[in-house]
Amino acid sequence: EVQLQASGGGLVQPGNSLNLSCVVSGFNFNDYTLVWFREAPGKGHEGVACISGRDGNTYYSESVKGRFTIATDNAKKTLYLQMRSLKSEDTANYYCARSPWGHGCNANFRHDVWGQGTQVTVSS
Repeated sequence: EVQLQASGGGLVQPGNSLNLSCVVSGFNFNDYTLVWFREAPGKGHEGVACISGRDGNTYYSESVKGRFTIATDNAKKTLYLQMRSLKSEDTANYYCARSPWGHGCNANFRHDVWGQGTQVTVSS
């Protein structure tokens, strides 16, 4: 069974940092592109970052480029999202997801399997 479990969310002040983690199981970590996306009331579904398990290629949305970093630990089968210089508009429920087999990491942020999200609230 494919499982992705995100954690690490919380309340943080603007300008601060937060690190999210996602433990995955049920598939070969290196064969897929992994995606972080977020959902916020009134803003819909937004792809944030992705990383290719095959070649390590990464891609970021314009809204987070330069502030967020996606990374993996293959031994721990864990996906990370390091978030810096957080803004109030980053407030959302963050999800980790897997792309369909064969899909690369690009601006489509294509995904078909995801787990429960973790809430990030940026507020003073």
